[in-house]
Amino acid sequence: MKLQELTKPWAAFNYGFLDESAKRELRRSILKAIAVPGYQVPYASREVPMARGWGTGGLQVTLTLLKPTSVVKVIDQGADDSVNAVSIRKFFNRVGGCGATEDTLEATIIQSRHRIPEEKLRDDQVLVLQVPDPEPLRAVQSDMSITREMHGDADYGQLWLVLYEQLVKSGRIMQGSSYPSLVNGRYVISPSPIPRWDVKKLHQSAHLTILSAGREKRLYVVPPFTDVEPLVFDDVPYRIEDHADKTCYRTQVTGFFVNELPQDDGSARFELSDSHFGVKHIKTSGGEMVAVGDTWYKNGKMD
Repeated sequence: MKLQELTKPWAAFNYGFLDESAKRELRRSILKAIAVPGYQVPYASREVPMARGWGTGGLQVTLTLLKPTSVVKVIDQGADDSVNAVSIRKFFNRVGGCGATEDTLEATIIQSRHRIPEEKLRDDQVLVLQVPDPEPLRAVQSDMSITREMHGDADYGQLWLVLYEQLVKSGRIMQGSSYPSLVNGRYVISPSPIPRWDVKKLHQSAHLTILSAGREKRLYVVPPFTDVEPLVFDDVPYRIEDHADKTCYRTQVTGFFVNELPQDDGSARFELSDSHFGVKHIKTSGGEMVAVGDTWYKNGKMD
């Protein structure tokens, strides 16, 4: 047997890499998830040129939504210039012939890992969040068949107990990223490993948010103008990260989510997590005319 007999003749990829059957299935799953906000819809996660756990769920959703007129922005923990973000953006351009941007205002599709941009999204934009673990009940129940029953019965008592134990032991709820949130008064979701700072951006937002986990083969949706309420006790208010007084050393902007950068002398610098939002402020301070969109937060507080 020869090598040529084991290989297929060269053929061009389908538009958007995924075959049409895969796209149709994903679109049906997305429509179902929109109709039932927060409900985890299973789908047959396809193989893509990326290791599972590195954003294959978000990649498949974006490829399904892609068209030649799309303008795609890819964020990796707030940064547009990380290796992962740049590689994914180039892949979309190669298989879809679409435009690419780092500007939140210009994008029609924003695929993100662990962050939501500081600038508000419009109703004509779609946010695709990569999700490593879509199941908020996994910490209290490892059997997935039982967690499905618990979601069906809206049985979230064990989840409340976990939050209560954190409160009793530490004096505050220690849950940082992936803070469990109630969608449309019915299903509790894990809103991706976004910080608590970003969870409130999902509440009554104008844009469509699709959360997809390729490794777990599930997706769920927060439709526009839908209630998203973090699980909190009546007498213990929801707390975001205390970044209100942190100033970005590069832009001198205060009141937004920042990354802490330890220094050799033991001190720390702070830098805007949303990298292109920081670039805009640098250009503005240099006298350039740059459009800066309205933001969710004003001086560290939700607008």
